[in-house]
Amino acid sequence: MKKSIILFLLFVVTLNFSCGQESENQVDIPKNIPFSAELLIDGLQIPWGMAFLPDGAILVTEKSGELIHFKDGIRKKISNVPQVYQRGQGGLLDIVPHPDYTSNGWLYITYASSEGEEKGGHTALMRAKLKGNELVDNELLYKGSPNTTKGQHFGSRIVFGDDGYLYFSIGERGARDENPQDITRDGGKIYRLNDDGSIPQDNPFVGTEGAKTAIYSYGHRNPQGLAKHPETGAIWDNEHGPRGGDEINIIEKGANYGWPVITYGINYSGTPITDKTEMEGMEQPIHYWVPSIAPSGMAFITSDRYDGYQGSLLVGSLAFQYLERLVLDGNKVVKREKLLDNLGRVRDVRQGPDGFIYVAIEGKGIYKLVPKN
Repeated sequence: MKKSIILFLLFVVTLNFSCGQESENQVDIPKNIPFSAELLIDGLQIPWGMAFLPDGAILVTEKSGELIHFKDGIRKKISNVPQVYQRGQGGLLDIVPHPDYTSNGWLYITYASSEGEEKGGHTALMRAKLKGNELVDNELLYKGSPNTTKGQHFGSRIVFGDDGYLYFSIGERGARDENPQDITRDGGKIYRLNDDGSIPQDNPFVGTEGAKTAIYSYGHRNPQGLAKHPETGAIWDNEHGPRGGDEINIIEKGANYGWPVITYGINYSGTPITDKTEMEGMEQPIHYWVPSIAPSGMAFITSDRYDGYQGSLLVGSLAFQYLERLVLDGNKVVKREKLLDNLGRVRDVRQGPDGFIYVAIEGKGIYKLVPKN
């Protein structure tokens, strides 16, 4: 009887907690959406990341380990892709071209790798060049450690900043009490490197004994979205919370984003993780979701191709299977809109060089959002 009462009380608390945030920032379904979604590349299972090349080609990573080249309706499979540790959320993850790709040809890829002495895997970053239908000059730039057989929270996204540095994310690999708050351990971090994989000398923990000096910020759970703000140049991330407490953060040098010491989420069982949502010395998100939407890729809209959308932030939802548009006033979310409702689990979203928005949906493929006349 006591157990039943306790479970009921936990349910009531959770329900109130979830409804409170949702009522403050309700997600709307707009009456008039200024585009149609046209399937451009079909037959994909879990298309994790997309990269746009100067010649009009699109590279797509499949979590299973395939890298696909698509141009003018022709699809090719790229060879010499790194072997991935495919377990749970691990596999072939993000892909981004160097900002000066036309001159140097470098592509940057994150993936789950089993390289190392321990069993299991961890997130790695590599670079390579594309020659014909093959990756060449493959270089491993960073490998998280130690490996673990846990299948969750690999991250991972990549973005280049205006400062020329490469930023990438690794989730805390299911070790929330060990990794995210410990700068001597990989996982639960956003990292910053030079484009050749070397450590910038002004990274925040250079000179700190035992620290992983590639770390730029810490206290993250599972960052699966990274984007550069088009006006300020700041790096924004989104990350998965547990049950509730998905977040959007603006990443600052050496900052602690709190997981799991502070969170707006609770355990999947309904029990509390902590009684703290804020603490001195730990950053607050600029936005959080309760209930969780399971955010994935995200992109700022700078294009004027979509009436009224310029300056918005797009975020994919895996859990509720839609694309969310966040209307911003500076760094504050003032409105939420639900786009592409029930089309499928949105894994990535990018604005292409042509100004169009491209959306990767699991079990379907890559959609191009075509403005209505």
